[in-house]
Amino acid sequence: MSVKTRARRVIASLLAASGVILIGADAELWTFDRLDGIGGHETTVVGDPRVIDTPIGKAIAFDGVHDALVVGVHPLAGASTFTWEAIFRPDGGEPAQRWFHLQQTGSDDRMLFELRIVGGQWYFDSYVHSGAAEKALINPERLHALGEWYHVAAVYDGREFRNYVNGVQEGAAQIRLDPQGPGRSSIGVRINLVNYFKGAIRAARFTRRALAPAEFLPIR
Repeated sequence: MSVKTRARRVIASLLAASGVILIGADAELWTFDRLDGIGGHETTVVGDPRVIDTPIGKAIAFDGVHDALVVGVHPLAGASTFTWEAIFRPDGGEPAQRWFHLQQTGSDDRMLFELRIVGGQWYFDSYVHSGAAEKALINPERLHALGEWYHVAAVYDGREFRNYVNGVQEGAAQIRLDPQGPGRSSIGVRINLVNYFKGAIRAARFTRRALAPAEFLPIR
């Protein structure tokens, strides 16, 4: 290992230990602190989502009825492996909510973060469709309280698709997923404007490799 490479690794370790989140060529961070742009991309605003102050920083709140944002990129287009993370707060609303949707243009290929509300609690649903392959990871027994902040993630390492809530794995499936093509994303609703989300979103990160839970975004 060269001196320059060793120095870069030492600096990266120190920054990680101090809580600094590194974003490089293989990762893109979206912070939900403004309405006119997310992650450097222009947005189309649907309804009346609001920027709010929260104990973990600014976030965007959605009313569960007609609020959403649309971004003209698919942030994981071309990725053969990936980690898709989000920090969000579900606040109730309709029983089925498609709250984050990545869609390839001109096809059914897509990725979704969904949630289901049952008896005043919620459980996570992560879905992927790529060519002839599709899988929903759902565990209705893993119920969580509403009104709290959570980290969720979907991870694909080229062989296995997994999902997590607060770093704890909730589902997994062996599957072969082809990389998706360019497209767009919707936040707070499915891309065709149904199944609105009630709650708030603080951040999302899209990484073109499979991360371990220890590498996930902190809730802050």
